[in-house]
Amino acid sequence: MEVQNYSIVFQGLATGRHEFRFEVDKTLFEEFHSEEIKDGKCEVRVVLERGESHMQLDIRITGHVIVPCDRCLEDCSIPVEFEGQLPVRFSDETHEYDGEVMWLLPGENSIDLSQYIYESIVLSLPYQRVHPEGECDPDMLRRFRIVSEAEFASIEGEAAHSEHTGDQWSKLAALRDRMAHDDSGDSDRDEAPETKQ
Repeated sequence: MEVQNYSIVFQGLATGRHEFRFEVDKTLFEEFHSEEIKDGKCEVRVVLERGESHMQLDIRITGHVIVPCDRCLEDCSIPVEFEGQLPVRFSDETHEYDGEVMWLLPGENSIDLSQYIYESIVLSLPYQRVHPEGECDPDMLRRFRIVSEAEFASIEGEAAHSEHTGDQWSKLAALRDRMAHDDSGDSDRDEAPETKQ
């Protein structure tokens, strides 16, 4: 059954299980004025279980979206995999959608899933969004100084053992000094051994 505008019309549906499938594209992300997702193509499969006084939606979203790479800032395709359940309840009082339950007035006959789908896609994205290793734009990488996690941990360690322990400015100064002398070789990195108690 085709669903237009990310809505499901449930009026007239018998109690029991009903399946829906539709496509999500760039228009959804534009509708919510997304600053991070530039484009995408996802398939949404919905299983609606209708009871006498309530409904339950099992929703699965698969596909990909296009976002800026955190390393090189070029467009990067990130896979989307999401599964969730959305209970639908009826009430004479108006309730705001809270991300857990969809509330409808008794006279309503359709469920708009656009906000739920958008939020589910955004929440399914990884914290770090990068190209697979070796696929970043090398020209862009050369324009940015990349500090590895190990290197940053070493910088924090040096700052923590300085005479200004806990001072955020000392950490910043250590980072500045490390970046300024980074081209002098690895030997400089070993000059400040950690003091162990």
